[in-house]
Amino acid sequence: MNIQENISLKPFNTFGLAKNARFFTSVHSEKDLIEALIWAKNKGLEVFILGGGSNILLTQDLNSLVIKIEIDGIEKVKEDSEFVWIKAGAGVIWHDFVMNCIENNWAGVENLSLIPGTVGASPMQNIGAYGIEIKDVFESLIALNRATLELHEFDAAACQFGYRESVFKNYLKGQFIITSVTFKLRKKPVFNLEYGAIKETLAQNQIQEPSLKSVSDAVIQIRQSKLPDPKEIGNAGSFFKNPTVPTEDWMALKKDYPTIPGYEVEAGIKIPAAWLIEQCGWKGQRFGEIGVHKNQPLVLVNFGNGDGNEIKKLAERIQTSVSEKFGIALSPEVNFI
Repeated sequence: MNIQENISLKPFNTFGLAKNARFFTSVHSEKDLIEALIWAKNKGLEVFILGGGSNILLTQDLNSLVIKIEIDGIEKVKEDSEFVWIKAGAGVIWHDFVMNCIENNWAGVENLSLIPGTVGASPMQNIGAYGIEIKDVFESLIALNRATLELHEFDAAACQFGYRESVFKNYLKGQFIITSVTFKLRKKPVFNLEYGAIKETLAQNQIQEPSLKSVSDAVIQIRQSKLPDPKEIGNAGSFFKNPTVPTEDWMALKKDYPTIPGYEVEAGIKIPAAWLIEQCGWKGQRFGEIGVHKNQPLVLVNFGNGDGNEIKKLAERIQTSVSEKFGIALSPEVNFI
């Protein structure tokens, strides 16, 4: 186990924020993870678990042991005539996992192409895009209890998935560390092309009979046209969740704002947060080294030397303006640290 001191976390978060960790280590197995946790306990240190760093906003230095999860490996654990069950280490880069599935003709995650982060973070956040969420392909996960250092298996019911939510962000927050995830994928694809511009993009690409790769390529094309590359400009993707309001509230809003978009979900009408933010005049606004992306108002950006607290204050100003104009509370999708 290699413990480093006073390490900059700038390369390890997609916002590119220059905050430091007092101690830092990478782990490649459950055994490594247990050793790191014991080391931190013996030193009386708090522990911060780091995956791909794509869903965090660092607002301070971390006086703790930062453990970067780099548990690797993708393996088929079983199959039947219809499905395959694929187990992946928590440190596997999510997009690499999706590409591996496509190469092996395992269907179900193609709509989730190019989402940043790691496999281990995917069920925590119940990541989703273009009509698919992790819960739709999830079988189980293994997680380490931070207090007892015992491994536990969680099925879908135990994870209590919701919109960008799971039990690990709520009731069990900070109590477990995910080490692997098993997915149930189809041998024959059932394509979901009804969301976003997938159908239109396939038509533009002259694809008449979709394949896993062509759908993935279309999703990548759409995402790249809308979302900035964190390697070029610091960001964490969508900063806010799309809010859901009661149907009667949406109908009332539609009288005042006839073009307000929305689509029906179980709890009411879901409204695109990007539309609300743009209507409040934030799209493309820059404030020194931070701002709102010029093409996608749902994305807050660090132009190079921004600070996490500045981004946090900008997010709060956006929330206030949306609340004052529409009476809707925006919730961050990004975790403030």
